[in-house]
Amino acid sequence: MLELFIALSAGLISFLSPCVLPLIPGYVSYISGSSLNELLESKKTNIFPIILFSLGFSIVFISFGATATFLGSLVLDYSYELRIIAGIFIIIFSLQIIGLINIKFLNYEKRVHSNITPSNFGSILIGMAFGFGWTPCIGPILGSILALAAVEDSINKGVLLLLFYSLGLAIPFVLSGYLIQRFMIFSKNLKNKMQLISKIGGGLLLITGILMITNQLQALGYYILEYIPVLGNFG
Repeated sequence: MLELFIALSAGLISFLSPCVLPLIPGYVSYISGSSLNELLESKKTNIFPIILFSLGFSIVFISFGATATFLGSLVLDYSYELRIIAGIFIIIFSLQIIGLINIKFLNYEKRVHSNITPSNFGSILIGMAFGFGWTPCIGPILGSILALAAVEDSINKGVLLLLFYSLGLAIPFVLSGYLIQRFMIFSKNLKNKMQLISKIGGGLLLITGILMITNQLQALGYYILEYIPVLGNFG
């Protein structure tokens, strides 16, 4: 299903965004209860708290998706207009990500500072705080996926869409915690390519918005399923 691939890719782009990627070591350090030096010297990292942290922000994003689909279902009689509006929003968000426009409130950044003890339950709560507090930071990307969820015809599909978005963010997050030494090298080498990553992600969302407005997104999805039928198992 094309929308699921877009959502998964959007989650990965969110992970690689300038306001998330540089903070990964700090979050991993706090959640694991170890200093960064201890993590770098250790051969193994306890990834269980990191998984719980990822579960926390996934719960928030998935609830956003269910809400967006529910609200969209309330105006089902205006599905055509809703699709056009969603497409326009996605295009606006994509142009913001690419850097062709600059809407100031979309650049708003709210960092979360928590005093919660990093226990198992605390890791989930911190992850949920991440989901709420950093939503403005990844807003254009997340907003685009929520716009896709709003035009889905069932809440289950909206939930699935945001589940894939969360996986796109959570999988590299967990891997970066487990392989923290390699992640430090990777993030340092990637620093100069942030702008290119943003433009590629914005371009993907721009195409998505155009396809939605022209009502070609589903048609492209069916076309892809003809050649990769196994993808139909996810939709």
